[in-house]
Amino acid sequence: MAKLIECVPNYSEGRNKAVIEAIVDAIRSVEGVKVLDIDPGEATNRTVVTFVGAPEPVLEAAFRGAAKAQELIDMRTHHGAHPRSGATDVLPLIPVSDITLEECAALARQLAERLYNELGIPCYCYEAAAFKPERRNLAVCREGEYEALPEKMADPDRKPDFGGGLFTEKVARCGATNVGARGFLVAVNFNLNTTSTRRAMAVAFDVREKGRKAREGGSLTGKLLKDENGNQIWIPGTLKGCKAIGWYIDEYGIAQVSMNITDIDKTPLHVAFEEVCRAAAARGLRVTGAEIVGLVPKRVLLEAGRFYLEKQQRSLGISEAEIVKIAVKSMSLDDLKPFNPKEKVIEYLMEEPARRLIDLTVEGFARETASESAAPGGGSVSATMGAFAAALATMVANLSSHKRGWDSRWKEFSDVAVQGQARLNSLLRLIDEDTAAFNRIMDVFSMPKGTPEEKEAREKALEEATLYAARVPLMTMEEALKTLPLALAMAREGNPASASDAGVAALAALAGIRGARLNVRINAASLKDKTPAQPLLERADEIVAEAEKLQADILEAVEKHIEL
Repeated sequence: MAKLIECVPNYSEGRNKAVIEAIVDAIRSVEGVKVLDIDPGEATNRTVVTFVGAPEPVLEAAFRGAAKAQELIDMRTHHGAHPRSGATDVLPLIPVSDITLEECAALARQLAERLYNELGIPCYCYEAAAFKPERRNLAVCREGEYEALPEKMADPDRKPDFGGGLFTEKVARCGATNVGARGFLVAVNFNLNTTSTRRAMAVAFDVREKGRKAREGGSLTGKLLKDENGNQIWIPGTLKGCKAIGWYIDEYGIAQVSMNITDIDKTPLHVAFEEVCRAAAARGLRVTGAEIVGLVPKRVLLEAGRFYLEKQQRSLGISEAEIVKIAVKSMSLDDLKPFNPKEKVIEYLMEEPARRLIDLTVEGFARETASESAAPGGGSVSATMGAFAAALATMVANLSSHKRGWDSRWKEFSDVAVQGQARLNSLLRLIDEDTAAFNRIMDVFSMPKGTPEEKEAREKALEEATLYAARVPLMTMEEALKTLPLALAMAREGNPASASDAGVAALAALAGIRGARLNVRINAASLKDKTPAQPLLERADEIVAEAEKLQADILEAVEKHIEL
């Protein structure tokens, strides 16, 4: 999984479309960044832009957006309903996948330093990126807003983390930027079977971390209780990292608990859903579904789907799409309107359409293989055989987990199915990777060879591409070998009615392994330097020997089930 972060800068311009478009164009000019949303507000005179990508391009896009905002927005004439301190007011980095909040905090500090060093924009670092504990709170960094900057910059205790001293003409124009790192915020509304805002609010108070004000006798109307210092006493709610209120929505004709989950590690979406259901039921209400506002990381739905599958004692070894579907249906995310994961999940929105072999139909793949093109060829077909082996072993595991009378063994078979899905995913990737490795060799032949230097570079590139083309089918062999112990377990312990499927998995796996070995050998034979090829050839022979033994064991177990 690639590292992916989200950036949600807020710019102090929500009315001038030309300025907004210029800032967004600056962001889009960075390759590898995808703008997901642009939300201008006229009353706030503020635009929120959401874009995602790998860390390096996101940082560059954030820098370019801030540079363009500095160029086009004059804070001396800015007015709006929302608090603000600069042309680029806030610039948070948010981890989406394969990156930690701590890593994002370090990146945010680097970005803040660059904004000051190269553009002269004073920067405060907030939330996880804060240098001072009190500055974890954005309100502390932005205290007094733009108008207070001259005084704050001259105060050693209140000056920005990067920049300070004189309130120059440049700073007067651009203001100060708050650069931070925070966890992903999931905005979700829980639909209730009531029109009562008061009852919805009561449920919100029950669950939100802040809770409700303490009153005498625990009543809703009793006298407010204070401590010995005269401070209001609060009764905390049950969900950490959650803010919530109750409201009535005219459009739907129902009341909702509207929630922001600010820490999805402490409170995953499905945990919040279950707790709101419990709290609502305790007050005679029912949650009819949920509505996700904005976007979510894929893991939010995968965690939810797996949670509900475990509750049902169903196998977790199903496709990602099916797991997401379970999450959508379990929390009724489509209660008020259709829920399309392709439009709501960040990672799916980031996917670029590409022509892949695995996207073809079976007939399309077969006909593409049969064409006069040299790729796809035996390597991709070998990986396909391995993928079918993994799919069959997984199928037997899933059928066994759902077999009547075997309910107590569902976890045993689910674990096998999960391993099978992992092998299937790897082998599917290798179908296209094998063809890509072949094309890499073809690309070398288009390299120039007019000078001795060019010839040397061409020969080196060809040697590297050929060695890689030998390594890819070895990867296929390794992955296909891992499917055989799964098929053996299913042949011996799985649903007897599916024993033949485990047998076919063994036959397909060995066919894929033997086919891939031929590709290892033919590519290794093309190498001028045979030294790096030798360990590949030796490992390939070991895999074939091991696979042949496993296949024999599997077929023996299968025959016991199907003897007449």
